[in-house]
Amino acid sequence: MGAFINALPGAVGQGLIWGIMAIGVYITFRVLDFADLTVDGTFATGGAALVMCMMSGMNVYVALVVAFAAGCAAGLVTGVLNTLLGIPPILAGILTQLALYSVNLRILGKSNQPLSAYNYHLIASMVNVTKAIIVVLIFVLAIIAILYWFFGTEIGHAIRATGSNQNMAKANGINTNMAKIIALVLSNGLVALAGGLISQYQGFADINMGRGAIVVGLAAVIIGEVIFGKLFKNFALRLLAVAIGGIIYYIVMQFVISLGLNTDDLKLLTAAIVAIFLGIPYIKSKYAETHVKVKEVKE
Repeated sequence: MGAFINALPGAVGQGLIWGIMAIGVYITFRVLDFADLTVDGTFATGGAALVMCMMSGMNVYVALVVAFAAGCAAGLVTGVLNTLLGIPPILAGILTQLALYSVNLRILGKSNQPLSAYNYHLIASMVNVTKAIIVVLIFVLAIIAILYWFFGTEIGHAIRATGSNQNMAKANGINTNMAKIIALVLSNGLVALAGGLISQYQGFADINMGRGAIVVGLAAVIIGEVIFGKLFKNFALRLLAVAIGGIIYYIVMQFVISLGLNTDDLKLLTAAIVAIFLGIPYIKSKYAETHVKVKEVKE
């Protein structure tokens, strides 16, 4: 238990960063209703872009902007594949993700590239976990505030309408293809930004660092919705719930690891956690239906 408590701040810091990634997933998965698998590649793209930019002498904040832009470009590719070529969402994401593996390898020059906090000015590193948590928390709150404003604009409403009912949105004169592309660009930009932050936090970028990222993102989204869904009705609060979901996910993971779980089983554990939280809403709805039927029979 002592080891778990000592590792708790690190889990919170890492969970916050993945919370940003989960917010990006939320935009496509919930707002746009688009199953985007690009994020597995985009996450690594953001990390690779930031590391190489900083190694070339670039300022950390400029490097983060570059990482965000790289993710936006990946989202644009997926959007074009889906809207202009008519490729289904899942396949469009897979194609972009597959291409990004080679792109990321080109960016890094090799499979792994270190980024020491002692040689570079990093704003979020596990060397100073307290500072990292504060910095990333500021990022999370700023992102939520910006997204809350953005989705209140005409473009934001168009994206939400497209995700809610594409045919109705199109009938009302909304360019649904453009709405999809904008949402995918924004989503993958945030995912790449999270990749840039996690590369700083862990001190390296790896070609495989985004593998399974979509599952972690979905886990954070589902956990946030299951726990805070009834409490947080406001859009900004829903985004906050997603970020908190990322923290809860990593705390749970850290607790299980502290119990002696083999790290080789982490992917299995992740899948189990996501399956459980995905199933909870369905089980609750079935229970509610059964309860209502029993009540009607008694009456």
